[in-house]
Amino acid sequence: MARSEGLAAPSADREAWVIGDSLGLALPADAQALREGGTDWLTRAFRACGALASDNAVVRITECTECPGGSTGRKLLLAVEYARPAPGLHRELFAKFSRDFDDPIRDQGRTQMELEVRFAALSRAPGFPIAVPACHYADYQAASGTGLLITQRIGFGREGIEPHYAKCLDDEMPEAFAHYEALIKSLARLAGADQAQRLPAELVASFGFDPGRLAVGERAFYSERQLQNRVSRYAEFAERHAVLLPPAICSADFIARLLRDVVRFPRHEAAIRAHLQAQADAIALCHWNANVDNAWFWREPNGELACGLMDWGCASRMNVAMALWGCLSAADTALWDRHFDVLLDVFVDELHRSGGARLDRRRLEDQLLLYVALMGLTWLLDAPAYLRSLVPELQAITDRRDPRLRDNEAARSQLQMLTNVLYLWQGRDIGGVLDRFLAAH
Repeated sequence: MARSEGLAAPSADREAWVIGDSLGLALPADAQALREGGTDWLTRAFRACGALASDNAVVRITECTECPGGSTGRKLLLAVEYARPAPGLHRELFAKFSRDFDDPIRDQGRTQMELEVRFAALSRAPGFPIAVPACHYADYQAASGTGLLITQRIGFGREGIEPHYAKCLDDEMPEAFAHYEALIKSLARLAGADQAQRLPAELVASFGFDPGRLAVGERAFYSERQLQNRVSRYAEFAERHAVLLPPAICSADFIARLLRDVVRFPRHEAAIRAHLQAQADAIALCHWNANVDNAWFWREPNGELACGLMDWGCASRMNVAMALWGCLSAADTALWDRHFDVLLDVFVDELHRSGGARLDRRRLEDQLLLYVALMGLTWLLDAPAYLRSLVPELQAITDRRDPRLRDNEAARSQLQMLTNVLYLWQGRDIGGVLDRFLAAH
């Protein structure tokens, strides 16, 4: 083995190996266990998953380096050599563990990998409609929440693949609209293939529609008084930090309208969620967080921009409005302003072209905006206080390009997503969308 930087010795109280539920093979729970399993374990694992022929083997590990990032388990950069190269076998690999035994908060997210492992198995089906990292091994034990996914490593910035684009830094991405158009088309192609029943039924069955996945995480909806208090705190934030926000969402008229609107949503939250869950033609298998940082891009021979999607944690059947918000939530506000209608048209057309339903674009827009309201009121009205905790010098920052804000992914993401929610509320009149919903129900 060549490199193994950053591999800590396992603690005595962690279970280093568990039996995977799908393949029945012992799987390593952390980097040290994988290292100890070595080429023998990788050979058995890749063969069990169908990635490696029975007469081929992993003969050498040339890299095994921990890499930071993500919100849940630990990750490794792997590189291996095979006894015999073969189509579909990749030397440069990425290993993602569900567990982080050294960080209890990150370890709480271990259950997210269950659906990601199921999706990896599904992605190996012939003719899968979109590009995803080639799966070499995937398994998970539900009892412990321990899982491991080993896939192709995407070579950003090499061999025709564009550099990796960070979330909420769209100004560093050339042709932003073209990149989001490629993302939207990929979402629609997968959803269309699912609705058209062109995916293996025995594998798709594990992605039954779960209405609870219309919300990410568990948090009770705030009361009317709590929402009013949060709007008041936002108003104070907007006054102090107006240079960081579009003028339209800082005006006294908008904040007064927001105060009137938000108190109506607690009364109708359950009805809105039931409405989103009842839209059978809008339910499909989706990526719930298809931001640009979870994608890679390249040019096809005809010059068209194409993309693949990775990080399929929480992949599920859901209302496509949720997937669209997940894709666009961190986009630059200018993209929403200039291209929102066109991107909805792109999704509707591509979904139908891929075998899915012909959605009514206006209805889809209203579903998306109602979902934006629920997510914004549940998760993002707390952003002002969170931003101050993340960036203590916030009062001194007068430009979003200030490195103290720009280089802090959590802070710039919170600010951008809050901005998008309120910009849509102001420009697309989410209060009026609620009026239309109530009139129809």
